[in-house]
Amino acid sequence: MPASPTRRLGAVLALLAVPWSVQTFAGGRPPTFVFPWGLANVDPVGVTFLWDFLLRYTRGLPPFITAWPLSVVCYLLALASAAAGCRGREDRRVTAGLLVAAGVAQLSLARGFSVQPGRVAWPLGTVACWAVVWWYYARPFLASGADG
Repeated sequence: MPASPTRRLGAVLALLAVPWSVQTFAGGRPPTFVFPWGLANVDPVGVTFLWDFLLRYTRGLPPFITAWPLSVVCYLLALASAAAGCRGREDRRVTAGLLVAAGVAQLSLARGFSVQPGRVAWPLGTVACWAVVWWYYARPFLASGADG
């Protein structure tokens, strides 16, 4: 039996709490956590919100960084689609497709960071987005064998 629209919306909302990318560095520097809403550092403790990053700190950054706001746009559209489900208006294929696209964009971001010397990025957001798609969208669809 498919999950209720409220449960699907909750699962999509929960993705805001998951670091979409964890960047680790050689030499013992503490990791940086990339969330859909911003960057979080633990040493020194600080947060840079996405809008600050895009409007203040983007000069001279490599092009793969644009995958981060692209993934956030896909995520926000998926969130809106899941919210529409609470009113009976969600096309679950659209929500799932947007979450898959957000995961692909995050994978691209992690890859771009990981090719730099002394840095590895772990694409947790990709895994989390795709897990939500599998658990709440693909699995029930495949189990029912019907359009959903």
